[in-house]
Amino acid sequence: MDIRAIGMGLAFALMWSSAFTSARMIVADAPPLAALSARFLISGVIGVGIALALGQSWRLNRAQWRATLIFGLCQNALYLGLNFVAMQWVEASVASIIASSMPLMVAFFGWIVFGERVRPLGLAGLLAGALGVALIMGARLSGGVDPLGLALCLVAALALTVATLSVRGAASGGNVMMIVGLQMFVGAAVLALASAALEDITVTWTPRLIGAFAYTTLVPGVLATWVWFRLVGRIGVVRAATFHFLNPFLGVAIAAIVLGERLGWLDLAGVVVIAGGILAVQLSKAAR
Repeated sequence: MDIRAIGMGLAFALMWSSAFTSARMIVADAPPLAALSARFLISGVIGVGIALALGQSWRLNRAQWRATLIFGLCQNALYLGLNFVAMQWVEASVASIIASSMPLMVAFFGWIVFGERVRPLGLAGLLAGALGVALIMGARLSGGVDPLGLALCLVAALALTVATLSVRGAASGGNVMMIVGLQMFVGAAVLALASAALEDITVTWTPRLIGAFAYTTLVPGVLATWVWFRLVGRIGVVRAATFHFLNPFLGVAIAAIVLGERLGWLDLAGVVVIAGGILAVQLSKAAR
């Protein structure tokens, strides 16, 4: 892994982790599904516009189209949609910690579904990650956190797992920015239909909402997704997922600094255990 890949991985982890805090700000003043659909529409226009300016083509190969559709549905519509809804009731730090368990889920389903060999270090990492999630969930449930919100975050993490497994063929063949823009449109369309059926569109326009919406659209929306595709194409999905072990720490730190969220010692212990589990799993894969 070269210096450029490390820099891309660190930048992605920071941008990815910050999305939970900005989402928490948005859902305080706007319906989550409608806001997210609008964000994807704007991000898609920007992404496709940049792709066309770079001379990229709409002509994607079969693997790219499949990954674009699955990524747009699973990451944008399901993962982010469920997280936005859940953050009406749960804190940004909790959502980011649960979402950070995605690399553990990728390793687990790779082992169970695809028969991938897991080394002893990887098995220890899976057990540690499960323990960390259990610590946090136990502490939150006993502290009165909404169980529906927690359940939505867990389902969202499963959707992100599917999206991550599907992205393997998307970075090959070029047209990366075009893929980024097109998968935004998939999420925008699905969430627009869901919002029309489920939500009452009432928006409280505040400077915080406008700033958080702009940031979420441009940074986690377009830039982080583009960096992730480039990173996967450069070093592969296994090595790229290693950077997710930073997300529990970064998600908690950003939420604490920006939103003033407080965490108990069980939450912090869970963060450390999950991060260690993610690192162990990824080191095991890299060694193999």
